[in-house]
Formats: sequence, C-alpha cells, structure tokens
Amino acid sequence: MATLPSFTPKTIPFLRSLRRHNDREWFRERRDVYDTHVRGPMVSVIEQLSEDFHHFAPELVAAPKISLFRIYRDTRFSDDKSPLKTHVAAVFPHRELGRLKGAALYLEVAPTRVMFAGGLHAPSSPELQRIREELAHRYRRLRTIIGSVGFRRTLGPLDGKVLQRVPHGYPRTHPAADLLRRREFLASKIYPANFAAHPRFYRELLRVFRQIVPLVRFLNQPLINRTKDPLQA
Repeated sequence: MATLPSFTPKTIPFLRSLRRHNDREWFRERRDVYDTHVRGPMVSVIEQLSEDFHHFAPELVAAPKISLFRIYRDTRFSDDKSPLKTHVAAVFPHRELGRLKGAALYLEVAPTRVMFAGGLHAPSSPELQRIREELAHRYRRLRTIIGSVGFRRTLGPLDGKVLQRVPHGYPRTHPAADLLRRREFLASKIYPANFAAHPRFYRELLRVFRQIVPLVRFLNQPLINRTKDPLQA
C-alpha cells in the first residue's frame, strides 16, 4: 500500500523560523528547505486529493498550479510589508466557477495550527444574492447538512460573518431568517501545528473534507453556469 502524503518533522520549525526572519534574502538562502519540507509535501497532498476527489467530489479541482497559493505576499495595499507568508495553503474550487469564486475546500499549515476548512468566504454581492434565493426555498436541505451528526461532531456550528438583521426583501419571520442573515458560510477544524507530520494527517483530511463537501456543493449549486470567469482567473 502506498504511503499517504503528509508534511515532515521539519515543516513547522521552518515556518516558525520564517515567521522570525521574514526576509527575502533569508528565504532565498533556504529555498531548498522550503521546497523539500513545505512546498513539496503540499504538492503531494494536492496530487493525492486530485485522485481521491474522483470518488466523492469530482466537481472540485486539485492541481498545484491552481490550488497552491504563492509564498510571496501582495503588499501593495497593506500596511504590513512583510514579503512572505508564514503559512502554506491550498484551495480546491469548483471547476466551473473559477479559482477564487464560489464555495471551496481549503487547507492551511501554519506555525501555530493546521486547518481543514471549506465553505464560502467573502462572496460577491451577486453570489450572495443567488445563494439567498436558493436558501429561501431550500433551507431545509442546508439544515439537514449542517445538522447531521457527522457534521456537528466534526465541525460544530457554521462560522463566518452574520448580519444583525434579515436582508432586505425577506420577512423577519422567514423560517430561514438565521441562514439568510449570513454573509459567509464557513466550516473548519483546527489541529495543533505538529499534526501536519502525523501519520493520520491525510486520512483525517479526507474525513473532514468528506463532511464539508455537501455544504460546498449546496452553496455552489445556484452559482454553476452563471459566471463567465475562467478557472484560472
């Protein structure tokens, strides 16, 4: 049986050192360590997910060129001019919606934690409106997903930004009022940083992603075929 991918015992120490020495020259001198213990393992995880998604989430994309986030930060509009991210992350979007459109799965390994997550983060106004239109009629389906025993035990309640009031166009007494108030629909599970190198890392990642996929699928349904953005956008 093939060994399942995970990170190495040197992954987290490197990311912690990077956090202390967030400098391009320091990073260039240690690029081989980053490639071996951070980027390389993440690419292996992405490639394995590409195979496993065929069995439970064929609509999601796992490909290094699309999924893997760059290590260099965009500092143009930020007060923080640190040049490098101190975590490694990947996103797994719907193949018809675009890299940063719609709901997706997400993986992050950072100096202080490992996070398996998914859902809809910071949607555009048109995206949110389409999802609310869907929710107004199919809220029972979403309640079934997030209320299932597996979802609740693994992920707990939904997270993300919530409006104080029901949005315009929906009555305050709507049976889905609590869901319609949501601006984000996020689910996540957090582990200690060293779990990245644990033998159970990949099996646990699959287990959590399987629980989140029905949520991602529900959120993407009203968005499919309603955007012209290419996957690489």
